[in-house]
Amino acid sequence: MKEGEPEPTSTPTQAGSDPAPDFPWFKDPGPFIQHDDNSLEARLENMQGLITPNHLFFVRNNSSSLSLNASEWRLYLEGDAVTEPLELSYNDIRSLPSRMLTSYLECAGNHRAMFDLLKGQKASGEQWMTGGIGNGAWVGVALSDVLTLAGIHASAVSVLLVGLDVESPEEGFRYVLPVEKAMHPDTLLAYELNGETLPSDHGFPLRALVPGWVGSASIKWLGRIVVSSEQLWTRNNTNSYVLIGDQYPPEGESRGKPVTIQVIKSALALPWPAELSAGRHRIHGYAHSPAGSVSRVEWSADSGSTWADANLSGQHLDYSWARFEFVWDAEPGQRMIMTRATDIAGNTQPDQVPFNEQGYLFNQPLPHPIRVT
Repeated sequence: MKEGEPEPTSTPTQAGSDPAPDFPWFKDPGPFIQHDDNSLEARLENMQGLITPNHLFFVRNNSSSLSLNASEWRLYLEGDAVTEPLELSYNDIRSLPSRMLTSYLECAGNHRAMFDLLKGQKASGEQWMTGGIGNGAWVGVALSDVLTLAGIHASAVSVLLVGLDVESPEEGFRYVLPVEKAMHPDTLLAYELNGETLPSDHGFPLRALVPGWVGSASIKWLGRIVVSSEQLWTRNNTNSYVLIGDQYPPEGESRGKPVTIQVIKSALALPWPAELSAGRHRIHGYAHSPAGSVSRVEWSADSGSTWADANLSGQHLDYSWARFEFVWDAEPGQRMIMTRATDIAGNTQPDQVPFNEQGYLFNQPLPHPIRVT
């Protein structure tokens, strides 16, 4: 557990398998924006505190959510860069030293719709607005501990994570981590979210959590880990999760620049577009950065001509988002509020983001439209 992080609200119990869902997911889709059969976008206006409740946490799958039995599940670890291949049960994982980490998890395509709405260039993929993100208290075991158990070699280069969702591309969604990120102590194999056993929609019995990286790296329903002495290439670092555009030359076997680390962002916790009555309002929103805690959020009601500081509330943790708020005297008419965040490393949201074909990592300040009556 890292200093300053919250205690879990309850002690999780080992679960079996959930009943088959009525939808491609187990949770009630009512509070969400549904994009397709596998995507539920959260509504930031439903968020109040620092932690996103499990029932409001967004879902991005590449197949229907899986119903797995913990007693039958196994994690297999293999490859030419380990000494001892492993087969681990759920109890084996739970018996290892645990860590808690408060971290946001964000889809790489969060804000994708803004390429079209703000720049007139529509990217391919589901048109996510601002709700492809959630912030949770995760408990699990460090991936490095499991790799050490298998006797990872100094020659290791790539760590391939493979899910059990065989209806997904490649018969199991997968992501390649560089060994340095896989061995980072904050890269977890998580079995708990917000004091509860990891929900099936979020990868029960075990998922990866790669803080600060795009959500596709945090493989759900984890079933296999392959450690290789060579650079590995899959669909998700050659064609799918790749920045493709004039400013992104190909790397290795990829069509462009593989998507890895997230970018600094901020967004208001309001519908898009929003409607408010005239008068004074306390507005809040959320900001986050992969480079450390958010140190400042500014807001502007005049298209960025002038900026004022918002107030940051709660603990400022490295991987967590920050909640900000400010008071706005709203006058009748069509209005717009922009926000921009800065982190402790000095990174600030850029004025412009180059277009990429699949719409990843959009993080310009958003001119949020508000009708005031």
